[in-house]
Amino acid sequence: MEAPILLVVLIIAVGVGAQWIAWRVRLPAIILLAAAGLLVGPVTGLVPGGPGMAHAVEPVVALCVAVILFEGGLSLQRSELRVAARGVRRLVYVGGPLAWLFGSLAAHYIADLSWPVALVFGAILIVTGPTVIMPLLRQAGLNRRVSSYLKWEGIVNDPIGALLAVLTLQFFIFAGEGQGWIRVTEGLASAIAVAVGLGGLVGWLTGKGFQRGLVPEYLKSPVMLTLVLVVYSLSNLAQEEAGLLAVTVMGIVVGNMNLPGLQDMKRFKEYITVMLVSVVFVLLTATMDPDVVRAVNVPNLILVAAILFLVRPAAVMLATIGAGMSIEERLLLAWIAPRGIVAAATAGVMAPALVQHDFEGAELLLPLVFGVIFATVVAHGLSIGFLARKLGLASPTRDSVLIVGASPWSVELGRVLQDLDVKVLVADSSWHKLRPARLAGLKVFYGEILSEFADESVELGHVGAVLAATDNDAYNALVCTALAPDIGRDRVFQLPMGPGGDDDPKGVALSLKGQMAFGEEAEYENLWRLYVDGWTFTRTRLTDSYSYSDFLGDTDSRAMQIVRIRPESRAQFLSPQQEVEPEAGDVLVCFGPPRTEEATVRPQIERQGEALPG
Repeated sequence: MEAPILLVVLIIAVGVGAQWIAWRVRLPAIILLAAAGLLVGPVTGLVPGGPGMAHAVEPVVALCVAVILFEGGLSLQRSELRVAARGVRRLVYVGGPLAWLFGSLAAHYIADLSWPVALVFGAILIVTGPTVIMPLLRQAGLNRRVSSYLKWEGIVNDPIGALLAVLTLQFFIFAGEGQGWIRVTEGLASAIAVAVGLGGLVGWLTGKGFQRGLVPEYLKSPVMLTLVLVVYSLSNLAQEEAGLLAVTVMGIVVGNMNLPGLQDMKRFKEYITVMLVSVVFVLLTATMDPDVVRAVNVPNLILVAAILFLVRPAAVMLATIGAGMSIEERLLLAWIAPRGIVAAATAGVMAPALVQHDFEGAELLLPLVFGVIFATVVAHGLSIGFLARKLGLASPTRDSVLIVGASPWSVELGRVLQDLDVKVLVADSSWHKLRPARLAGLKVFYGEILSEFADESVELGHVGAVLAATDNDAYNALVCTALAPDIGRDRVFQLPMGPGGDDDPKGVALSLKGQMAFGEEAEYENLWRLYVDGWTFTRTRLTDSYSYSDFLGDTDSRAMQIVRIRPESRAQFLSPQQEVEPEAGDVLVCFGPPRTEEATVRPQIERQGEALPG
């Protein structure tokens, strides 16, 4: 009993550990997950492999894939599709069939596969699903438009490719009976009907039930997860592989119903998906049959290379002619097409069926698909970030500061930061309050920063720090809570809330607050009063001869340390809740009483430090 439990714990621990290491070393998580699976599987034998183990984990993998695809569907917003609709249609409706055709031709003429096996192989390789696309997008830093192309293509093509492989197999099985086209037509009609009917209907009914309060908040995520598994299972009973399409449709329907509390459900599903992707990829590589590796030969390697360098690029470049994409976008899309767990799972089902019906070359299907998976995961995972930067398609780095609340004090802070080459965005729902920021040349956002419009128009991917500095403490806490999952909880700050803590009936719970900025005395009213009294921002650069301790000795004890700016113009708000030791080359911005001429010049004369103008 203990051995299976330890095995499950090992797989989970290895998967999550690989995700964390990937984050620390800034590598695509998929690469380390695949390597971790090989380590605990074929290399060390800690996880048994072979056909028996692969068959045993197949139901687990299938259910995991269903949840992953549903979560992907939840993230597909109509607003994104409006931006990328034309390109997505070309990639799916034209690029998919072209990739199927080119991949099948390559498999037949390079690897000498029979036409049935080659066509199934080509269908499987259409998929570029969320199991690999989402982790890559999370780390690559692509701009929103290109991310939308890859995300929509991957999530839509996943179920289509799996279904196409099944229908192709059915065609050749029943072709001898003269029923090939009849079976394909029936299967396609059944899959579409089930996906749209069952997946769409259950998604819509679930959303309506949530809107009417038929399910309590604490049960919404469990109910949704259960319904996903039910829809997937029932759909597959009606038509093989229709479940993937059904849960994708269900996710899209639910994700676009503007349900209250949807963001919380999305985060829950995202956390679950990270865990499932970790487990699935470790299982995928750990349970690999050694025969898969032994089947690698020169023609198979040439075929894998052809899939990478010829099939995908040719299909995308032809499909996107006149699609309104730039040549840079087309080049990136032509290269990036990693395959993942759906391709592996589909191949695991198709290969035995092809072997059973004695199709020539059927035993090579699984090794070839696995070869493409590993090649694309490694090649595309290592190159996507570099290629995005070279083509100018990467979103700006997280070097910008978002200040919510346009008070005179915060506008002046924004001006000081901008003078120090820090990118600043000031947000406020009052056009009048934003006027000084506009006159100061600051970039502004007029509107509610937590609105759906802001979510669509403000790219948070380049924001590295947030300061909630309005006169409403509770709203500041709400801003920090809402933005923390995207920005990082250690990078969202709010002005101190004054008296009142967890034990105060008027206080906001600690878990709902952002990091306290600057110190307890930096309350909104106090900053306003001090600013009116003549307090100003000062900027001092630390050097090798003028250290942080020297700076503290020369600075008025009443002054508040506001921002630490690194040499690469990356701003870090300072908080007593975080221990920060500024280094040589850093610029420290303080807010304090007016400095005398002597206090300003003395560090330069005696310590050879640098007191910056202003």
